[in-house]
Amino acid sequence: MAMKREFSAGGVLVRRLQGRWVFAAIRPAGRKPGLWALPKGQIDPSERPEATAVREAAEETGARGRVVEKLGDVRYVYTWDGERIFKVVSFYLLRYSRGRLGELPPETAHEVDEVRWLPLEDAPRLLAYGGEREMAAKAVEAVRAL
Repeated sequence: MAMKREFSAGGVLVRRLQGRWVFAAIRPAGRKPGLWALPKGQIDPSERPEATAVREAAEETGARGRVVEKLGDVRYVYTWDGERIFKVVSFYLLRYSRGRLGELPPETAHEVDEVRWLPLEDAPRLLAYGGEREMAAKAVEAVRAL
């Protein structure tokens, strides 16, 4: 039987604050303080991955951004209910455009316990998941061109 596949997209949402680059980090609901992750979620059937990244960032951080470029894909296998699932998450560099961090839409507010702007150069150390640390390192490189 073929392994089930899942496709998600997420974003490294960045802005300049006081002359330094910061990124929007989330602590997913129920995770311990200090566990930081990037906003991401499943791609809807009619949606482009770039649009998913922008939507998920807004739903999980409260801030909107626009796509600058694709950073790459994170691939992994996880098990759910005894079934192995192959997952691909496409990450995009998003440049902040508007909105307030932590002002989440009521329908997604329960998914996130904390949202914070953190220094982008610290992201490869602060993020909990290896694939996301790798994407953050690419974002550190990419903002040099902005």
